[in-house]
Amino acid sequence: MRIAWLTLGLACLALAGAGIALPLLPATPFALLAAFCFARSSPALQAWLLESPAFGKAIRDWRAQRAISRRGKIASVLAMALSLVVSLALAVDLAVVGAQALALSGAAAFVLTRNTAA
Repeated sequence: MRIAWLTLGLACLALAGAGIALPLLPATPFALLAAFCFARSSPALQAWLLESPAFGKAIRDWRAQRAISRRGKIASVLAMALSLVVSLALAVDLAVVGAQALALSGAAAFVLTRNTAA
């Protein structure tokens, strides 16, 4: 089972890394999931991830206070709004855009109602 957790953690870490470069792929949720997986498979990788300059603070804030930084909140809501604008600009079917808007509204509400990290 340890190898399965390690494999899943590495896959999530790869997606988190890709999320840094790709604006519409969220990095932090995958980093949080990677930390969860590494806690069950590799204490050394978990410690490395918690000290990572890219993800460490966000993971520690989430674990300690279920908090998201103000910058993280702004970036996530802007990315969600941008994805809707892109969908509209590409003339995506309005039913699809409506479903997307509904899902993103729920995601934005979740992000905005979490504690704000210092």
